[in-house]
Amino acid sequence: QPIALRRYDAAMEPADIYANVIRDAFEDYHARFADITRRAKLRFETRDWASAREDAVERIELYDQCIAECMLRLQATLQGRAHDRTLWSAIRDSYDQRIGGLIDRELYKTFYNTLTRRFFKTNGVDASVEFVALDIEPTDAITHPVARHSYAISDLRPTDTFARVLGDYHFNVPYAHRTRCAAAIVVRLQDDLAHWGDNPVRSVELLDTVFYRERRAYLIGRVFGEHRFTPFVIALVNHNGQLRVEAVLTARADVAQLFSYSRSYFHADLATVGDAVVFLRTILPNKPIDEIYTVLGRAKQGKTERFRTFFRHFASNPNEQLVHAEGTPGMVMAVFTLPSYPLVFKVIRDTFAYPKEMTRADVESKYSLVFHLDRVGRLLDAQPYRFLRFPRTRFSPALLEELVTRCANGITEDGDDIIIHLSYVQRRLRPLNLYLREQKPDSARLAAIDYGQAIKDMARNNIFPGDMLLKNFGMSRHGRAVFYDYDEVCLVTDCTFRDYPEATSYEEEMSDGPWFYVGPKDVFPERFPQFLGLPAEQAAALKAVHGDLFRAQWWRDLQAKLREGEYPDTPPYPDSLRLA
Repeated sequence: QPIALRRYDAAMEPADIYANVIRDAFEDYHARFADITRRAKLRFETRDWASAREDAVERIELYDQCIAECMLRLQATLQGRAHDRTLWSAIRDSYDQRIGGLIDRELYKTFYNTLTRRFFKTNGVDASVEFVALDIEPTDAITHPVARHSYAISDLRPTDTFARVLGDYHFNVPYAHRTRCAAAIVVRLQDDLAHWGDNPVRSVELLDTVFYRERRAYLIGRVFGEHRFTPFVIALVNHNGQLRVEAVLTARADVAQLFSYSRSYFHADLATVGDAVVFLRTILPNKPIDEIYTVLGRAKQGKTERFRTFFRHFASNPNEQLVHAEGTPGMVMAVFTLPSYPLVFKVIRDTFAYPKEMTRADVESKYSLVFHLDRVGRLLDAQPYRFLRFPRTRFSPALLEELVTRCANGITEDGDDIIIHLSYVQRRLRPLNLYLREQKPDSARLAAIDYGQAIKDMARNNIFPGDMLLKNFGMSRHGRAVFYDYDEVCLVTDCTFRDYPEATSYEEEMSDGPWFYVGPKDVFPERFPQFLGLPAEQAAALKAVHGDLFRAQWWRDLQAKLREGEYPDTPPYPDSLRLA
């Protein structure tokens, strides 16, 4: 008797047995996910940032690992019935009964759907064996309140209250000075919420669960006035073995940046996820539900919600066509969008124009690399979707022609439909080269400077973008430069940064190309300004602030630190938000 079936009653119907196997497999995944997540507290307390990065990668890979384990169990026991749709339909119905009352039943359903899609190699959606519900918002049915602390704020002694708030979250690290931290919180709230009137804060509530990411711990909640509320986030740092409050965030824009689609996922040991998502939507009402699930580390559920919301919108706008995305066409990807919805779909071309020399497998490995990296707010989350099905009539003629002629190896024409074998889906940003042309001089100068900061932020986390052309960066709605084209991304530590040799003769000086050997990993930072394409004023501003980017020695010094495990800190908010 296979191990997976030993504990089930032999008198049970086969569908019930397999439904239990799948439910138990998800709960095993969920428990292992929680085990990794709980380590974040220890990593924070011991300042073990290298292990924290390893935990992040392990947790990302866990879902596919658990799916593979469950498939092996099922294949061993289903044998000849592994592709019996009637049986799988019964399994789905039995499974649905077992998870019906759970807050996180949508997570269970997504796990089940992943199994069926891999068993049947599903193109599009298979309603006969999958859970399909494009017309609902799953969290709308969740009324269970997430666990939280609530505090009434006294007008007379608010510092005492916030000292108690900090004391209610226990760490095996002392505060450098808890009362001073509490007083700094009070001052910041009074400054930020002065427009609410005198003594603006009436109460605060904070989630029981502490959120961890990179080198910080966050207390997440809301602050209430007499007639309104706003987000309330306390950022904690462990400075040389002592805790202090580094920042307080109350503006929705700042909190949205913290929960950005360009940052790595939080480690938050939530007993249930759906009720936390409901709470977070109250402080981030403009944040899509799929991004909230994703930033909590539930990337597969984020993909499910993104699929659900996009195709619901797609179906409700039947006359709108998919078109080429704005911007310079890429040599590696064909990129299209639905104009009324803020997503882009990227499809790998059959062949790549010169000087691109990578293969399709190389491109897929680059996107996988980024998925596992610490993205520090500068790399756009890219979710791979396989076998998306679209009606042929929904493509504009120009886009359809490009897909069937230049991306033919990655699509199938199935009657009236086009099936895209693999597409990378990202949030749509305004390409930086277009953005700079549209802005007034001061705004364009600031964007150019932030573009340089984006390159530095990535580099300090061992990420070299490879192709640094402006078209490969976009501007978020918060005015932040974000990189989104990964076909040439690599690790800084894998590059060879060289000084550009000086010409020793007239012939060398007048040569159209290098007169010296250039290896495949050689990079010449001095030459960056020649191909970035920035107007003179913006180029001068970039060089004035980030001129070290154009010195090979800066990159070599950074490599040495990275190889020793020294990753510079990259805060998720500007210095202006730090407390005194």
